[in-house]
Amino acid sequence: MKQFLATIGASILIWAIASPARAETFRAGRLLCATAPRVGLVLGSAQALRCVFHARGQPPRQYVYEGRIRRVGLDIGVTSAGVLSWAVLARNSRVGPGSLRGNYVGASGNVALGPGLGANVLIGGSRRSIMLQPLSVERSIGLNLAAGITNLTLGARGAR
Repeated sequence: MKQFLATIGASILIWAIASPARAETFRAGRLLCATAPRVGLVLGSAQALRCVFHARGQPPRQYVYEGRIRRVGLDIGVTSAGVLSWAVLARNSRVGPGSLRGNYVGASGNVALGPGLGANVLIGGSRRSIMLQPLSVERSIGLNLAAGITNLTLGARGAR
């Protein structure tokens, strides 16, 4: 539990540091990811993702990504498939196919006793020009406690 609280504290600190940069960003849309079931292996876990980026603009566009999220740190338990949701911020409004491709790194925490919630703070992507809005919402069902460093890798799969 101390690890989880430390991760939440680190998340708030990262958010506070990143806040001044938010004045220079554009809200590009929302990234929704469906996660595979996860088994925590005490020192970490990995999950496959299928994501859809809903880009703002006229007309609104959708871009499909395949990904993998890896956590290193405390991760004990089992969760069912779930959903991650992030607001996507970019340095400019020119966000198109493949713009979210790349690696994102940050802190995360998750608690599930039946229904569960989690938080992820991730920055990265193409030339570190994309930020997944701090404190994403993660919904899953299971019995799990996780806190640590997270790496998200996204690869573009096209437009719908």
